Amino acid sequence: MLLQTVDLSVAFGGLRAVSDVSITVEPGTLVGLIGPNGAGKTTFIDAVTGFVPSTGRVLFEGREVNGLEPHRRARAGLVRTWQSLELFDDLDIRENLLVAAERAGWKSLLLDVVRPGRRTADDRVHAALDRLGLSELAARYPSEISQGQRKLVGVARALAADPRLVCMDEPAAGLDSDESAELGRHLRELVDGGDTIFLVDHDMGLVLNVCDYLYVIEFGQLIARGTPSEIRADDRVIAAYLGEQARKEKQAAAATEQAAIEAARLLTGEPT
Repeated sequence: MLLQTVDLSVAFGGLRAVSDVSITVEPGTLVGLIGPNGAGKTTFIDAVTGFVPSTGRVLFEGREVNGLEPHRRARAGLVRTWQSLELFDDLDIRENLLVAAERAGWKSLLLDVVRPGRRTADDRVHAALDRLGLSELAARYPSEISQGQRKLVGVARALAADPRLVCMDEPAAGLDSDESAELGRHLRELVDGGDTIFLVDHDMGLVLNVCDYLYVIEFGQLIARGTPSEIRADDRVIAAYLGEQARKEKQAAAATEQAAIEAARLLTGEPT
């Protein structure tokens, strides 16, 4: 497995935000993690990438990485995106990617000497922009592009680091349905081209349509796993997640129906 967690847990004081969650991500797949608000999804990614202390095991390419700092996990190929993009507004799109692609240090300098033809940071930046259809925006600034394009820049920035696995935290947040569908199309193309993605998002349409396999957590605990079709039919998921949306839609439909009845009574003079 490329990524595996075994009984991964995170606690903040007396609050257990993630409790004994075990997942696997195989190379060349798009695996999703979903759950209601406050389920612990982002905390789980934080633990996997080293940004919060955790117990249990995190194995990346068969190597236990629990003791590694976030930057060392990233250098090993375990890269993440953030829900808040935090692009550098004073740098153009190409320069934003170059920041992630540059690998400072004596090892990088030595490789430049002994392997002058190796893939450079510029090569990785151009490849990432091209794969996401952003090449024409390379010289523009973040303030000059749409929110959907900014989200794609965030994905491209992660790819420019030449990762083995990209963990994506809510990449569709703030996007409309068309922008979300466009993002999903790009993510699917990346995985079909050989990349591996672990996706956390609230957009059920996006996650169910693009993922190969899904995990569902509620209150920090794993409640279901399976293919998108299996997750759609899982009663626990319907109750914990999909049921929440269904209830909202039912309430909205009832309110609309009641408003129509009241309007009809007013038109006919029938007392309310």
